[in-house]
Amino acid sequence: MLKFLSKVRIEFNALDPRLASCMEFLAQCNARKAKESNPACKLEVKRRTDDHPPQIMVTFVNGVEEVFDATSTPAQTIRTMILEKGRYLETEQMFLEAGEKWPVIIPEEEIHQHAPGTKDIFSLGKQKRRRRDTMICRTYALLPVSVDGHSNTKCVLLACS
Repeated sequence: MLKFLSKVRIEFNALDPRLASCMEFLAQCNARKAKESNPACKLEVKRRTDDHPPQIMVTFVNGVEEVFDATSTPAQTIRTMILEKGRYLETEQMFLEAGEKWPVIIPEEEIHQHAPGTKDIFSLGKQKRRRRDTMICRTYALLPVSVDGHSNTKCVLLACS
């Protein structure tokens, strides 16, 4: 998780009963595996004495900052959001390094075309369950986009894994 971040700042009042998410997230950041993934990531903890709600501020490696309300957001949800955004940034960087435009816009008619030499993933149900460790599955998140007032004419590739 920390490999996508350059800075993490956790603020909470130690006497506040809503600090559970902050403490769990702090424990995740202090884990050996997390620290090894990005030793350059700065981790700051600010112990407050006022009634300010607990919050977690992260700065991604591209400079984008995001603030999470730790009173209502579980640490695992925050971690998941950071990982999703990090994968998006990795994908974006990969396309930019290859000289491709970002975001990739795929016309809707191409999305529904059958690609020769590939199998429909839904027809592999039984095989997938039996040989789960040998099957590789790519997942693409597609978002319908309105172009010139016509909805669903193109789709944007958001992320891949």
